[in-house]
Parts: sequence; structure tokens; C-alpha cells
Amino acid sequence: MTDPLHTELLHLAREAARRAGDLLRDGRPADLSVAKTKSSPIDVVTEMDIAAEKLITDLIAEHRPDDGFLGEEGASTEGTSGVRWVIDPLDGTVNYLYGLPTWAVSIAAEQDGESVVAVVAAPMRGETFHAVRGGGAWATGAWDGERRLACRPAAPLEQALVSTGFNYVTEVRVHQSEVARKLIPLLRDIRRSGSAAVDLCDVAAGRLDGYYERGLHPWDLAAGDLIAREAGALTGGRPGERPSYDLTVAATPAVFEPLQRLLEDFGAWRD
Repeated sequence: MTDPLHTELLHLAREAARRAGDLLRDGRPADLSVAKTKSSPIDVVTEMDIAAEKLITDLIAEHRPDDGFLGEEGASTEGTSGVRWVIDPLDGTVNYLYGLPTWAVSIAAEQDGESVVAVVAAPMRGETFHAVRGGGAWATGAWDGERRLACRPAAPLEQALVSTGFNYVTEVRVHQSEVARKLIPLLRDIRRSGSAAVDLCDVAAGRLDGYYERGLHPWDLAAGDLIAREAGALTGGRPGERPSYDLTVAATPAVFEPLQRLLEDFGAWRD
């Protein structure tokens, strides 16, 4: 039986993600510009990132004023309820800035430090992914209704389609490109979507065999990690560690360990 609290959190997360996705899709200015930069001049924030985060946090706080927040665009409160919301209001900002469709709203609810509810809305793909811990992962599409997700059946590493992402700091991305160069001959191919949340959900949906990236923050992966795990994927960081800024890996059970070992051997966790 689903915990009533988790049901409440899921309904609220889905509503917040829907409203933020509508705002981002329908309210995108024709002359959208960069509002500020973060780690480098190409790591950008738009006015819409900021507006979407405010919409999400205002809605959740209205219903659950004692919860905490951790948001990419600055929302940070401790809360007193034991529940914290981890929010990326616009994952894939550069895609969004350029008018590319691969971007998402990512919302996770943590209880006592563990993700228990996750929602990733990808409006331009007409899909919303969601999961409750122990309840499986699901996707709702504009054309095919709701379906339960399952990662791909077992396949050897050499037949794996794997996605990755690149940091916005030049020195780091140069090293990441070298890791990718070493991996490509050992895989079916590599993809780069520009949204960690979407990549993790695509592992869950069986559209990728694996995904890895260095440099993810909690808001980048909190929702997608739970969705991938609930679909049967394995997730982690360096061997024996949880997903972290150093390294995040998500893959089918057959691909996870060999991919993780190669990433360790290639020093994917290094700057």
C-alpha cells in the first residue's frame, strides 16, 4: 500500500511540474536572453529558469509550508517537516535557449534524506515521468496514456547505446571528451542530449542502455535517479559509491558494472 504522504507529494509534484512546464513551453519569449552565468560564460541561466522555480516553490509552499527546498536557481530552506524538495526548474537550459526540444522540469521529494517521489516533465516530448519509491516508474504520454517503465533487456556492453554530458568548464570538458573517445570503440554508440533528467528517464524507458556524467548536482539527478532505479536500472557513482558530483552512472544491470569499471579505469571522475 502506498504511503498516504507519498501519494500527496506525488500529486503536488505532478501539478507543480505541469504548471512549470506549461509556463516554459507557452511563455518562452521570442527574444529570450541570458539572465546570468554560473560556472563559466557558457553555463547560463535565463529569466524563465528563475520564473519556473518561483512558480514551483510558491505552489509547494502554499500546500506544505513546513517543507524544505533545494533548487538550482537559489531556493534553499531547511524546513521542519522532514521533507525536502529538490528542484531543477529547467534542466537543459542551453537547449531551451536555442529552441531545442530536449529540456525538462525535474522535481524530487526527499524524506529523511532519501528520494521517495520523483517527477520529470518533458513538455516538448509530450511526456511526464514519475515514480514513488517501491511503486515502480511510470510515464504519461500525450499519445499513449500511462505506461509502466522498464529498462532494456540484457545486452553486452559492445551493443550498448550510452548517453553522457559535458561540463561547462573548458578544462573539465576536454578531459570528458577524451574519456568519450576511449569509450566509443567499446560501445554501440554515444549520445549527448543536453539534459541529465531526460537521459535518466530514457534509461528507465528503455531508450538507452546507459548514461554517465561527471559534475551533476543533486537537483540534476534526484528525480531521474529514482525513476531509473524504479524501472530496474542500477545507479551509482564510482565503484561502491552513490551517484555524486564526482560521477553518476545509470544503466541496465548487464551494462552497469562493465561501464562503471571502464569509467573508473579511464578516470572519468577526474577534472
